[in-house]
Amino acid sequence: MNIFLNKKKFYLFILFYSLFAIFFALYVEYVLGYKACKLCLYQRIPYIIAIFISFIGYNYFKNDKILILIIIIFLISFFISGYHYGIENNIFKEFSGCTTKSLDIVNKSEILKSLNNNLTSCKDVNFKFLGMSLAGINLLLSLFVVVYSIRILVYEKN
Repeated sequence: MNIFLNKKKFYLFILFYSLFAIFFALYVEYVLGYKACKLCLYQRIPYIIAIFISFIGYNYFKNDKILILIIIIFLISFFISGYHYGIENNIFKEFSGCTTKSLDIVNKSEILKSLNNNLTSCKDVNFKFLGMSLAGINLLLSLFVVVYSIRILVYEKN
């Protein structure tokens, strides 16, 4: 039997993988100085949720509902990162929340405030790792977690 088909070890893997993903994103943003766009920030949410769910799954690993939650969380991550990757590659249009072009500002103080926030465009790839954007890497890894979770759900009974 494959060692990673064990649910308890899988939840531990998801816990550490999610922690690593969050810390790596924070490292890229705050240590290396690459500003995250809104979709980059949204892509972190499923990982934060997965940390808590995988901790619960590690302690209650016989409950298949927790594994189904992991599948749903990483499907959401897959769709967010897929949308982001599509924007980066001009497959989808950038949504208005990613640009400062959609600002409807009337007074000077709000203009200055918006200039200080200076949103990063979701279509700009500022950081690449192994030749891929972080959205592309997240897309592939989220798909892997979903497929592997389904495999464990089907083949592992305890």
